[in-house]
Amino acid sequence: MRKSMFSSIAVLLLVTGLLVAGAKPAADGDWSFNATIIEACSCPMFCTCYFNNAPAGHGHGGKTEHFCRFNNAFQVNKGKVGPVKLDGAKFWVAGDLGGDFTKGMDWAVLTFDKSVTPEQRQAIQTVLGKLYPVEWNSFTIAADADMEWKAGKDRSVARLDGGKTAEVVLNRNPGMTEAPVVIHNLKYWGAPRNDGFVLMPNEVEAYRAGDKPFEYSGGNGFMITIDLKASDFGS
Repeated sequence: MRKSMFSSIAVLLLVTGLLVAGAKPAADGDWSFNATIIEACSCPMFCTCYFNNAPAGHGHGGKTEHFCRFNNAFQVNKGKVGPVKLDGAKFWVAGDLGGDFTKGMDWAVLTFDKSVTPEQRQAIQTVLGKLYPVEWNSFTIAADADMEWKAGKDRSVARLDGGKTAEVVLNRNPGMTEAPVVIHNLKYWGAPRNDGFVLMPNEVEAYRAGDKPFEYSGGNGFMITIDLKASDFGS
């Protein structure tokens, strides 16, 4: 999901917080955030969004539609916003980037694991506004759900409500050796640092809730650990 499309949508990068109705993000200030994401999308491997102004085209009924329908399952390794510690917090962002990045992103839904506290939720939204500094046509917060998150060298799995709400299963991309295939020196959204995109095609990536459910298999998937902090943004 996504590329250094920042040059194409610079006019949209005016948002410093997510536009979430009813949410009150924690105040900026001293914060840091290091998290690993199990991520998959509907694009072919590797996601063309990172190198173009629009997602891959998908043919259906003689027509081609461009979209990038994604699931991003987060587990925070270490983080804090002010006094609020985020270590171990889990949350999920699913949605669709739409067909033209110059016009903003289509929709996204944020779901917290039931263990995340109200203070952590506000803090996470503050960080997400920096990580994904774009405008969404729709950004909502869903009801909490039990979240499974298990990362591995050969197979990684994340599920909401046991897969009833959402599911991502990734398998290691075969390389020349048993070591993972990793893309380095490629920016992930607004994060100034990452440890590389560990390529793991999806066995399944599905969002089964709401009025825009989707499910795909055999497409793009990767794991990545990102790192960002307030001073990266002049805070």
